[in-house]
Amino acid sequence: MKHRKPDNMERIISFVNDFYRDNHRSPSARQIAAATGIPRTTLQRMMRTMAENGIIEYDGETVETEISGKTNEESVSVGIIGHVPCGNLSLEEEAIEEIVQMPTAIFGKGDLFLLYAEGDSMTGAGINSGDLVLIKKQEEAYPGQIVVAYVEGEGNTLKTYKEKGGKAYLHPENPKYNDIPITDCKIQGIAIKVIKDI
Repeated sequence: MKHRKPDNMERIISFVNDFYRDNHRSPSARQIAAATGIPRTTLQRMMRTMAENGIIEYDGETVETEISGKTNEESVSVGIIGHVPCGNLSLEEEAIEEIVQMPTAIFGKGDLFLLYAEGDSMTGAGINSGDLVLIKKQEEAYPGQIVVAYVEGEGNTLKTYKEKGGKAYLHPENPKYNDIPITDCKIQGIAIKVIKDI
């Protein structure tokens, strides 16, 4: 049976890589055995040998290959909490629709949430209706930053925060919409990334 070992090792590595890609975690020995058809006791012995030879990392519970190690990068849980208007203001109720894992190497760390853009008032900033906008929660913004703002009595909106003459206003990035002067506005976060289909 020695001639079959390299083939079994390749099957183990291939399954672990595929599992990591789809699930973002290590498969169990039971799952590897079921997928490869290798008996569990034989599988565990093989994985210990592979680990000793530097082919994989295996601690008796989790297994990692060279490729899965790169796939299994640090990530952050981010909630998708609904839609934010990029047009007329409307009342929105914050409710998490889904939790997604996002790699910190690309999206960073912090208190983050995702919103679907709705409307066309931010098209000049490259934000179209249906785009996912990654928001970093914070209560302050600098002029020029795109913010999610709650305007008392009106609701949430996604606009560029600006100041002029000591007064703040929300600026739509589409000339068919007017600036929104704000006297009672709560900044809920700033936009840091836009995720869109192409």
